[in-house]
Amino acid sequence: MIAAGQTAGARQLAELHDQGFTIIENFLDPARLARVNACYDAWLGGHQGRNNFEGTHTERIYTLVARDRIFQDIVEDPRMLGLCDAVFEPNYLLTASQAIVIGPGETPQPWHTDDSFYTIPRPRPMVSLSTIVAMEDFSAENGGTEVIPGSHRWSDAEIAGAYGQEEGKQAPALADRLAALAQPVVMPAGSCLVFAGTLLHRGGANGSSRTRRAFSNQYCQPWARPQENFFLAIPPERVRAMAPRVQSLLGYSIHPPFMGQVTAYHPRTALAPGWVPPLERDGRNF
Repeated sequence: MIAAGQTAGARQLAELHDQGFTIIENFLDPARLARVNACYDAWLGGHQGRNNFEGTHTERIYTLVARDRIFQDIVEDPRMLGLCDAVFEPNYLLTASQAIVIGPGETPQPWHTDDSFYTIPRPRPMVSLSTIVAMEDFSAENGGTEVIPGSHRWSDAEIAGAYGQEEGKQAPALADRLAALAQPVVMPAGSCLVFAGTLLHRGGANGSSRTRRAFSNQYCQPWARPQENFFLAIPPERVRAMAPRVQSLLGYSIHPPFMGQVTAYHPRTALAPGWVPPLERDGRNF
């Protein structure tokens, strides 16, 4: 419940700070929910994970933001950007955009954090902020995401041995702690789980006969290297047709004074039709 005089955004920020995660209810309206599920109906099949982390009974589709306009609209949803504005420096980026569909028979994903590759000592502020949007109801039986509340504040020593370890492979004391604190996220389709990149979480086991459809958009500080290389993954002619804010999230932006520049030009100039890189335009061999 939202306290009197408290906005939904203020409550969600407080929950992010206190427990490391929050839920935006009714994040997708019925029309958007139907549109995304229609995309999944057309696209799914043949995208099985390659290892236990991706999930051998899990389908993933990467670079989702470029595959349909609906995903571009979603990445710049004002409720998410409002949270990003509050926790990041200006000119933050999209770091990942992928479909995650957990199929029947999937085992629990190893516990992990989404920004572990940023090797800044813990405890520390988040470098990335993740979302998991439910396209079908999440339950404890169908692979609903599991979280460890408060683990976004754990030190390197406390988290050691948890990241990437399969069930039963952690030290007994840590395994007992994780088991005692683990909380399944139960939420209806259209809801959005938002959590700090420093939070321990995992996709749960799917013991049901149905899939658990979801997608994950993740954002990061403007100075951090994104997980997905959108410059190579998305042809510039596609980016040219996107909204300016989406272009900025994909990296066609400058973090002052000049991080992201392209031979001293703003990267958005590279989207102009007929643009020639200055290195080629100079007409010299160096």
